[in-house]
Amino acid sequence: MLIGEVMTEAVVTASPDASVHEVAGLMREHNVGSVVLVSGDGRPVGFITDRDIVLSVVAQARPHTERAAEHASSPVIRAEPDMEVEEATQRMVRHGVRRLVVVSGGSVVGVVTLDDLSSRGLEPELASRVTRAALPEYFFHARGG
Repeated sequence: MLIGEVMTEAVVTASPDASVHEVAGLMREHNVGSVVLVSGDGRPVGFITDRDIVLSVVAQARPHTERAAEHASSPVIRAEPDMEVEEATQRMVRHGVRRLVVVSGGSVVGVVTLDDLSSRGLEPELASRVTRAALPEYFFHARGG
């Protein structure tokens, strides 16, 4: 199965100079948890999630007027529409991410997430490897007494 068959094509984008507040508003307006930051020529230059905003802006009481690029992941971890799902999954594991920006001809054409892959038949073992690679180690330690 190819990434182009499972990716989400409706991608919300913003300028890297947009404020965190503007990006959060786009997330609310479009009911998404991430925004791809793109340069003037459409190339992806950053990727910011609602979690990024909570951890690096809200939790640290930083101004919501700061540039989104200051809180985004960069460089952007990419996939291509003709990439096999297995290869994309390996890329997620290697980079410790749960999302890949899908690029064709230098421009953003979609986003593929672990949820996209899991809901379309990704082997549970592979999904588990991606999740483990993308989460901080403390999620996997025993808790309590």
